[in-house]
Amino acid sequence: MRIKELTKKYDGKTVVDGVTFEIPKGKVLSLIGPNGAGKSTVMGIISRLIARDSGQVSFAGTDIKKWKSRDLSRRLAILTQSNHVQMKLTVRELVSFGRFPYSGSRRTKEDEEIIDKAVAYMELQDIQDQFIDELSGGQRQRAYIAMVIAQDTEYILLDEPTNNLDIYHATNMMKIVRRLCDELGKTVILVLHEINYAAFYSDYICAFVDGKIAKFGTVKEVMTKETLSAIYKVDFEILEISGKPLSIYY
Repeated sequence: MRIKELTKKYDGKTVVDGVTFEIPKGKVLSLIGPNGAGKSTVMGIISRLIARDSGQVSFAGTDIKKWKSRDLSRRLAILTQSNHVQMKLTVRELVSFGRFPYSGSRRTKEDEEIIDKAVAYMELQDIQDQFIDELSGGQRQRAYIAMVIAQDTEYILLDEPTNNLDIYHATNMMKIVRRLCDELGKTVILVLHEINYAAFYSDYICAFVDGKIAKFGTVKEVMTKETLSAIYKVDFEILEISGKPLSIYY
């Protein structure tokens, strides 16, 4: 997937300004930056939830606007921050929505087998008949990820998947993200505010400031004292844990 000269304005203010980068296939890419830096808007444009003003998003050699929705939903899945379902659904019913691009409302035996695998992968077997609104925040997040797994796409876009989770559930969520890439071969793109999660679980980082890319590269290339201090306007120190950079700001 290639993003070229992407631009978006709201009420005359440029929130995404000439953004160009390529998403590495089969890797975890985190979009980081201060509030209002443009990272969630870029994510929305990539997933076609937000219309761009100019520029191009090329997916499999074709402008993403030209893809039929059903075809695109078999290749790319998006999980937004506002993923609250109003209907009274069980975990399994939610996960089964992932098969809609393939079979509509008439699920096949193959669909049911894929749903079984997604439920098992996220260790939801014991609660698959419980209603979503009866679950903890961590359990709900796992159920939504299971739905994405059942959708069986090459690319998975997650907008702040650790939002509103405590440190235990947020850490588990990031471990799941890493497994989606390492075990299932997915390309995962995330928007993250917690830069230490981005550093520890990502392969690449794209850092935004004022709607522009401040730095794109591997974790070690981006997670430097100089780069982070310039992006966030506070002083940073960088330590390493298990060979990966950990930031401390003050």
